[in-house]
Order: sequence, then C-alpha cells, then structure tokens
Amino acid sequence: MDIDFKEYQLRCELHGHEDDVRGITICGNGDIATSSRDKTVRLWSQDDRKFTSSKLLVGHTSFVGPLTWIPPNSDLPHGGVASGGMDTLVLVWDLNTGGKFHTLKGHQYQVTGIAFDDGDLVSSSIDCTLKRWRNGQCVETWEPHKSAIQAVIKLPTGELVTGSTDTTLKTWKGKTCLHTFEGHSDTVRGLAVMSDLGILSASHDGSLRLWAVSGEVLLEMVGHTAIVYSVDSHASGLVVSGSEDRFAKIWKDGVCVQSIEHPGCVWDTKFMENGDIVTACSDGVVRIWTMNQDYFADQLELDLYTSQLSQYKSSRKKVGGLKLEELPGLDALKIPGTSDGQTKVVREGDNGVAYAWNMAEQKWDKIGEVVDGPEGSSRPLFDGAQYDYVFDVDIGDGMPIRKLPYNRSDNAYDVADKWLLKEGLPLSFREQVVQFILQNSGQKDITFDASFRDPYTGSNAYVPGQHSRTSDISAKPTFKHIPKKGMLVFDTAQFDGILKKVVEFNNALLSDQEKQKLSLAELDIPRLDAIVKTLKDTSHYHSSKFADSEIALLLKMLSSWPITMIFPVIDIIRMLVLHPEGAVALHKHLESEKDILMEVVKKVTINPTIPANLLTSVRAVTNLFKNSCYYNWLQKHRSEILDAFSSCSSSTNKNLQLSYSTLILNYAVLLIESKDQEGQSQVLSAALEVCLILFFIWV
Repeated sequence: MDIDFKEYQLRCELHGHEDDVRGITICGNGDIATSSRDKTVRLWSQDDRKFTSSKLLVGHTSFVGPLTWIPPNSDLPHGGVASGGMDTLVLVWDLNTGGKFHTLKGHQYQVTGIAFDDGDLVSSSIDCTLKRWRNGQCVETWEPHKSAIQAVIKLPTGELVTGSTDTTLKTWKGKTCLHTFEGHSDTVRGLAVMSDLGILSASHDGSLRLWAVSGEVLLEMVGHTAIVYSVDSHASGLVVSGSEDRFAKIWKDGVCVQSIEHPGCVWDTKFMENGDIVTACSDGVVRIWTMNQDYFADQLELDLYTSQLSQYKSSRKKVGGLKLEELPGLDALKIPGTSDGQTKVVREGDNGVAYAWNMAEQKWDKIGEVVDGPEGSSRPLFDGAQYDYVFDVDIGDGMPIRKLPYNRSDNAYDVADKWLLKEGLPLSFREQVVQFILQNSGQKDITFDASFRDPYTGSNAYVPGQHSRTSDISAKPTFKHIPKKGMLVFDTAQFDGILKKVVEFNNALLSDQEKQKLSLAELDIPRLDAIVKTLKDTSHYHSSKFADSEIALLLKMLSSWPITMIFPVIDIIRMLVLHPEGAVALHKHLESEKDILMEVVKKVTINPTIPANLLTSVRAVTNLFKNSCYYNWLQKHRSEILDAFSSCSSSTNKNLQLSYSTLILNYAVLLIESKDQEGQSQVLSAALEVCLILFFIWV
C-alpha cells in the first residue's frame, strides 16, 4: 500500500496543569481548551508558533474530563466551552470573561461526554443516562444503555452516537435507537466522526474501529497494547488515537504510520484544523505535534523531551518482573512472616533485596539482591511475593489502577472472590473478573476440576463461553461459607485524599464569616495528621495509641461541622475503629458522653441524603463489628440502624448496596452467636428485601 506520510515532530509543550490532563477541545477561533484532574479547565491561545495559557477556569470540585466547544451566540458572543466532571456537573464557561455561565445539575455520577447539538448540550454519564440541556435547564433525560455511557458525539447528519461499557455503540434520532453496533469485546471509550465515511470508536479491548453509519465494520485498527481512551480524525484522512500504553498512534487507511511515545498515559488526542495534533498526558503536560518543519521545536527542547522519556522509563525499572517503585519498603519487614522460609522482596535504595522468614528466631534473614534475568523471564512480584501474573485492573475513572495477583494453579473463582472483598467491590462483578483472569492468563478454554462446587448451590462452576452444567445430584455439596463465621470489614482508605478533603472543607469554613467559628484551630490539623500517621502504620497497631485530645477532636468535628462536610471525618472514624486501641478509646468517649454515633447515623440518613455520607457511615458502622466492645451498642440499636440504612438496598450505587449487604451479614453473625431470635428475624427481613430488589433488577 502506498502511503504518503510525513512524520510528526514535537512543536511545543504547554505547562500549567498540576495533574493529569484528561480532555481537549479545539475552539473555533483556534484556541485550545484542556481539562485536568486538578479540577480546572485551561484555555490556551496561540502566541506566534507556540501557545500560552490565557485563562484558568475554576469551578469544578473534582477532576474534569470531557469538553466541547460552543460556537458564538447572542449569550456568548465570544463562544464558550462546556466541561463535565467527576462532581456530576456540566459547567458552561463564557470565554470572554472566563466565568461560569451555567451550572447544569442533574446527573447522579461522573459526566463522561458532552456534545453540542443545535444550541443544546447533550451529556452522558456513568449513571447510564443522556441529558439534553437548553438554556441552562434539563429538558430531556433517557437511558440509552443499561450500562455506563462513556462517550457521546453528534453526526453531521444530526444523529447522536453513544458508546457504552456494554461494548456497543448506538445511533439515536431523538430517543429512538436507529442502530446498535456490536463488535468490540470491551468498553467503548472514545468516539469520533470520520468525515464522509462513518464513525470511529476506541475501546478498552485495545482496538479502533471505523463503522459505516449502517453498522458495517469498514476497518479495524489493532496496534495498541492497552486500553484505547480516545480517537479523532482529520480531513486529510489521518486518524489519531491515545492509549494507556503511553503512545499516540497515527493511522492512515487502517495502517499505523507513526507511534509517538509519551512519559505517561495518553488520555485524549485531537486534531487541529491545520493537521497538528494535541495530546493530553498523565504527566500534566499538553503537547502539540506538527509535520510543518517551520514549527518544529528547537533541538534543545527535543533533547529535553528525549531525556524526559528516558527518566520516565528508568523510574519504571523492574526487579523480578515488578516495577522497583512498587516494591514495599523496609517497613514491610516489621510484619512477621506466617511460615518458615516464607520469602519477601523489599526495596532498598535502587535494588530489590530478598528476605526469608526465620520462624525459630522470629526474624527476617537477608538472602541477597534480586537481579532480573532476560526480559519476561521472571515471575512478577506483588507485596513481595511472586505470582504467574499481576494484572492491572481499571475499575473506572477517578479511581486508581488496582493490582490483581494470580497463579495459574489457583481457582479463578476463589481469587476473584477474595480480590473483590479486599477491594471493597460488588460481588456481582465476580463473573466479569473471572473472565478477565482467564482471558489474560491464556486459559479462556480452561476446563475446571469437576469436583468444584458452588458453596451456595452445590452446582458446578460456571465457565464463561460454555453452557451451564446441571449439578451432580449424587455429589454432596460442601457449605464451607455457611454458616458465616467472623466479621467482614472495609479496611482500605485513601488517607491522603481524606486529609486533603478535610483541609479543603476547613478552608471553606474559614472563608465563610458565618461559619468561621466551626473551623479547626491552628493545632488541630497537625493532630489530624498524627491520627492518620498512626492509622497508616498498621505494623505497630499492637503498640500505638491515640491521645484523648485526638478522639475528642474527631467527635467535635462530627457534631459541629455542616452535614455536607462530615463524610471525610466519618471515613477517619471508619478506620479508627479497626485499630484496637482506637476502637477502645472511642468507645470510652461514647460511654461518657452523649451517643454521637447514633446521632450521626440519624443525621446522614434523613432525606435528602448525601451519597458520600451514606457510604462512609454504613461502612463505619459495619467496621464496629470488628471489636467486641461495640456488640452491646450494635444490638441495642439494631432496629434503628437497619431502618435508617434500609434505603441503601434500592440504591443504584453498587458500592452502597455492597456495604449495606455486608452490614446485614455482620449483624447475622452477631445475632446468631448471641442467640437473639427477634434480631435474627429482623435481619432476615432486611436480607430478603435486598434479594427481592436484586431479583427485580435482574429480571
């Protein structure tokens, strides 16, 4: 195939964002707007051959993703930009003043896409809905997919196109679905129009597709080695895509003609009218690439970029198949081993060093430095242990990549169950995780051991891609999980994010004259830092303690701060009660003072509820079951607690459903052990209500 193509070179870098750059839109006047995880939108205007930041648009309270250009009109004579955020808002910005023109509220979860449609805005969301906005008001809402919608665009002919986690694209005329495009094997993440040809899609399955509007696949472009987040096209026929594999790839006639490496994930890619390409990278830098030699960056800038790539790759040095920076530090050796000879690899300076547990002397003996063999020959490590695989799992925007370790000798279902519980994710994802494990470990056609029995039904395992097998009636089921023993807790926390949110709320109180008296004193922030530092140091839970003033500070914030600001405080309490000394110290305060915990439960469950308050509080109460000193309190208030949180069973938030179900499970264990038959009946009633709601959802 004869492909006439000149390579792109770096034109310039745009510095200003303080975190991942997530979205790009090209404005009609040639300016560029970019969004970031730093909660801002920036406008960049051309200054000779380069671009400079001309406006900073501040208003979102969480990371900002999709952007779209709004052409000039009577209300916005200089044009505008609409931005969607993790905060569920769509904000419309006046580019003349840099101020907010409209705040569009209505989505329940993160906004993932925005399209300009003949004066209206159409937005998509993780909440599975599309919303049409006109003059600042929502005039239409519909649910085009049963799964999260990840993108929406408008075709030149007027139809809308949506891409979803359900792996499909759909075209819409009004609320009427004209066509469903099936072919991708994973989430459809990005969409674009290919002039006079059809629709481009980018998918988590690593591929790009060009579809005719009638539904046929015209081209499939395969070359990325990870999730493809974005795609765009140019009038010249070129296509550009951005991926988690750190490359922006340029395609012509279905062939990859250039791969541009970045020092991080490429979240978004857009063509400018002149054919230049803009890329948004996770290192917080916007880059422009050009084929015009007159616009090439000078040699010093090119050398600097080459150096950035080199430093980035060197920081990802691997030891035993795992990135050195991800190995645990020497603090990991403070945690005793569980068996003689158990090995653990830790980071010491620029090296990975192996240790073995000496059971007799109760100490870790140094074995020696771990050296990588040939590329790909070493088994990857996770938390100092070797596995056949350590998968990166992306569970959604705004959330960190999770690590899923797996050995081929493991039962994929057991691994999935343990991982979901550890990560606090809904067990309804079980089959999805199993399929992910099998597909990525090359065991797609695995035949499970016939002796496997579902612990609840006694039937054989479900194997993705095969017909269900009836249970072997002669085989006696093993109910190893029934009756349930022990309590389940939510024991992971993003402490840095929690502290950051507390400081943010405290600054808001300080700036409000009417609420200044509620803000923290100068010494209170260091006290909170001390609490979090103690909670982070899990290896010293047996000896660390909390000062009375630290517990009193948390209770004061719980009782005095505005209802909209207490969820990070509840989250600290959630982790505090998992600390043996912290749980006892908090309990002593509760015995000597009014029952503030029950007051909080009542306060956060009064309509209208705040999702973050509900989630953190139901998890905090669930964690109380970890320590027996709370058993009497939990039994005494069981009716009030279950009634207060009963609305969680019908929530569309799967994390909230899981948290409430775990609360019910812990109550079942406690009330069976205490032989409280009246309480058992109430818990059974709550559990049946959850099952009934789930039944109707699935039906």
